[in-house]
Amino acid sequence: MDYDTAYAVADFIPDGPAFFDMWAEKAREYRAVENACGRARLNLPYGDHDREALDLFYPAGRPLGLVMFIHGGYWQRFDRTYWSHLAAGAVLRGYAVAVPSYVLAPEARISEITRQIGRALVFAANKVAGPVHLTGHSAGGHLSMRMLAADMGFDDALRDRITSVLPISPIADLRPLMKTSMNENLKLDMAEALRESPILRKDVVPVPLTCWVGADERPVFLEHAERVGKAWSWAEVHVEPGRHHFDVIADLCLPDSPMMNRLLTSHESKV
Repeated sequence: MDYDTAYAVADFIPDGPAFFDMWAEKAREYRAVENACGRARLNLPYGDHDREALDLFYPAGRPLGLVMFIHGGYWQRFDRTYWSHLAAGAVLRGYAVAVPSYVLAPEARISEITRQIGRALVFAANKVAGPVHLTGHSAGGHLSMRMLAADMGFDDALRDRITSVLPISPIADLRPLMKTSMNENLKLDMAEALRESPILRKDVVPVPLTCWVGADERPVFLEHAERVGKAWSWAEVHVEPGRHHFDVIADLCLPDSPMMNRLLTSHESKV
């Protein structure tokens, strides 16, 4: 297998790079409106690095709980300013939404990024009461699942609040990435790949989880989703017809989409 080709997403989506500018513009517009309405809290630091900051978007009334969206980009690109609009669906459902940035590779290793997202989750959960729902896309899907391992060190109160997880087109096993050119930046070795691969861990808390993936994804992402379902007996896998790696996240903007229903209502308690 040519692993670089297998994980090359944009090359196999018509006008793939155009999505980047579209995301940034939609996010900018959403941020501007929510900030003008007084429902956005922007650039909240959760750590010491400039990129250790998040944006919080609030509903009109008291939040029913917290949703955190963790962005992708193979741990190497983007920040929270590309994804603000993806908070819209959950905000309209009455939830507060946290969208964090994190330090990118090669400045940070994946294990360090994992800890940063853990700190972001603790910070946001201290700002918003109620159940916590985690979602993330691609590398962010990996990070959302990684939050379920006991070594994150969350206290019992926070762990008990995590009600559902919806990783979208996640990378569940990091070992194949060691065979790609991107590993020049990621710097994965076998020890870290094993430790940071969610489905290879033995200390995962079985929170209700649906792995959501587009039917038109690159084959490796369908394989990762299938492996999540096989590794975790409590996990479900949903393959969304007609969606590819870049448009599979779009329904986070819609409050009553099947994706949002699965994240917020289909699992009301832990397994």
